[in-house]
Amino acid sequence: MQLTAVQTAAQTVATALDAIRDKKGFNITILDLRHLPNMITDYLVICSGTSDTQTGAIADSVEHQLRLAGERPFRTEGKQRGEWILLDYINVVVHIFLPRVRDYYSLEELWGDAPAQHYAE
Repeated sequence: MQLTAVQTAAQTVATALDAIRDKKGFNITILDLRHLPNMITDYLVICSGTSDTQTGAIADSVEHQLRLAGERPFRTEGKQRGEWILLDYINVVVHIFLPRVRDYYSLEELWGDAPAQHYAE
């Protein structure tokens, strides 16, 4: 298996989206932060899973598919508990939540000025 060159941020988002869908992640939202001042990333990819097992499987799928595309996360957080998993690819940050935790932190509202794309299950 040969790795390809590093992807653009938009390609990373598309690959992450496919990987999330492969593991039946739902309530997927992509926030485009590129035009907001002082943002440390270009995109947030936010999704939900029904259990900590599923959130872990989604995270593993995203990491695997992006690794095949030549990307490795700068940092990962939360994989042990599975309630909120963060995969930081610098220009793209993937958040995988259990629904109750996602509702509590409400990231979409924090960046309400960002253009959002929503994807049905």
